[in-house]
Amino acid sequence: MKKKSTIQKIKDSRITKVMLARKSVIVALIILLIMILAAVFAPLVSPYDPYKQDLKNMLLGSTAGHIFGTDSMGRDVLSRIIYGGRVSFVVGAVSVLIAGGIGMILGLISGMAGGFVDAVIMRVMDAMMSVPMIIMALFLGSIFGKGLGNICLAIGISMIPNYARVTRGSVLTVKQMDYITAGTLCGASTVKNAIDHIFPNCISANLVLMTMNIGNAILNEAALSFLGMGINPPTASWGSMVNDGYTYMSRDPIIAIVPGLFIMITVLCCNIIGDALRDAMDPKLRGTLGKKKKKAKAGKSEG
Repeated sequence: MKKKSTIQKIKDSRITKVMLARKSVIVALIILLIMILAAVFAPLVSPYDPYKQDLKNMLLGSTAGHIFGTDSMGRDVLSRIIYGGRVSFVVGAVSVLIAGGIGMILGLISGMAGGFVDAVIMRVMDAMMSVPMIIMALFLGSIFGKGLGNICLAIGISMIPNYARVTRGSVLTVKQMDYITAGTLCGASTVKNAIDHIFPNCISANLVLMTMNIGNAILNEAALSFLGMGINPPTASWGSMVNDGYTYMSRDPIIAIVPGLFIMITVLCCNIIGDALRDAMDPKLRGTLGKKKKKAKAGKSEG
């Protein structure tokens, strides 16, 4: 009997089947893949140098040579959007990894330790959550300063409480399970139980949260750049492009509207994928995909 390849196992998995059963998810995945590939291969895809100024051709509007026109310095808007995607996707991925890594560790320690340690960690997380995420990111950004790394760190820290609380809740549920008690009776230490059994069962919930928070991180970066606290100019960023373009809304609105649309589409695609991943990984929904298909077939046969 032939062993299935890794790709075949992914195709046959329930999570993949549930996610790809929705046309909206397939469309979102395709759009995100195109955007990511365009950002990765920006030097090959970009029609112009995004940083080259041409003051003779500033604020051209949509033309055959410049689909989305040029900005106030004569730079091609499409080229800057392609390069700006690099910043947005890097911020989204890195800040979520920072938040997820630190938040899951804090949640695991809080849930396993309990008592005073649990109370201190959760009260700190509650205090952080009482401040809106964008305000927290603005405060941290003003401390760390501008720059890609600092923005990733600021946004990542502002999202830590979500992961800490989700992980703590999962830990408190999982550590009451019979197999954890059996492991303890067999001589497994608290640390071994936490690392080998409890923590792996907390990853799925956090994975869904990470997928959905990528869109939030991109949105926060755009907001920080719009407020002048984001990426250092002249580095292309969707948020800074909206900030630069909104002053010319009456004359040439496309240079502010187009990067805003790219932000909206990216966040929407991330949320659609995160929503589908949550449904696919939820044990309560296990088997519902097959039931829906059977009902659909039964309805067709009756008709």
